[in-house]
Amino acid sequence: MSLIVHIEKKYKDFTLQSDFEAGDETLALLGASGSGKSVTLRCIAGVEKPDRGIIVLNGRTIFDSSKGINLRPQERNIGLMFQNYALFPQMTVYQNVMCGAKKIRNKSQQEKAIRDVLETLGIAKLENRLPSQLSGGQQQRTALARILVGSPEILMLDEPFAALDSHLRFRIEQEVRGIIREFGKTVLLVSHDRDEVYRMADRVAILNEGRIELIGSRDEVFSSPCTNQACLLTGCKNVSSARVVDRTHILAEDWGITLCLPVRDETDGLGLRTNAIQPGEGENTFLCDVEGVAENPLTYTVLLHPAEAPDTSVPLAWEISKNFWQEHRAEQITIHIPADRILQLKG
Repeated sequence: MSLIVHIEKKYKDFTLQSDFEAGDETLALLGASGSGKSVTLRCIAGVEKPDRGIIVLNGRTIFDSSKGINLRPQERNIGLMFQNYALFPQMTVYQNVMCGAKKIRNKSQQEKAIRDVLETLGIAKLENRLPSQLSGGQQQRTALARILVGSPEILMLDEPFAALDSHLRFRIEQEVRGIIREFGKTVLLVSHDRDEVYRMADRVAILNEGRIELIGSRDEVFSSPCTNQACLLTGCKNVSSARVVDRTHILAEDWGITLCLPVRDETDGLGLRTNAIQPGEGENTFLCDVEGVAENPLTYTVLLHPAEAPDTSVPLAWEISKNFWQEHRAEQITIHIPADRILQLKG
């Protein structure tokens, strides 16, 4: 299975330029609100029409602006689940799922397909209930059943867990992961939640202002986010603009400190995860004033201001265990920043 997308769509103050390919995998589109994630899905599904470009699904062209090809949504055989699930409120679970099975003309085969998907998703006992009588997780499974009963060539999930309470998300997420594995085809997942993406995706595409600026395996993108936006979206709390001093020194302008590391030519920013800072002396040692402490459920986040930095510099966020901070709490503390934990960024 394969999906090829090369499209452009212009809005009044925003231009989408989406270029990527996907195989039998879960590809997550990770980006801030307004970055073009959902628009990309709607263009692939045929709900919106790109201004130009091509979309090819499993060797079949479903959109080509130069050839005048633009298949209707029902001709594309694509399953798209919206954030609000879009269930028909006056229909039962069974009736909602039946809407997705209309292309199965043989009545006995249609009935079997509906029964099979209801059993697979564990909602057979709920078939006579209305959506208002279902929990958030049950509504989601019903929406998935309606999509999967039609055997789509590709599954697209637009913020699939956004409508769920936080205590339900992890459990439902595990269920959906199992469904995706059984589906075994291309899955596009739209999200702005980095933890959700990390647990669900095989590959990740970072969207920024309508363009994919980075795409790679999940581990590659999270361990080495080479752009400012990718760094922020993958959870890095410390990001600074940078100015190269020489081949082995770079000034972190926002933090007001000069760091020693092998500098890449294209570097114009730096990132530092909160757990990359280490206590005591070592590479890039700094004596820091403690500007504030925030308590998290399992950790503390300590705001550090290097003594040598200007008063106007941005403090560094340092996440440490509660036991460590309770034992070493002080108004000043010495830390070091290993060079191999510093992320060099561009753009």
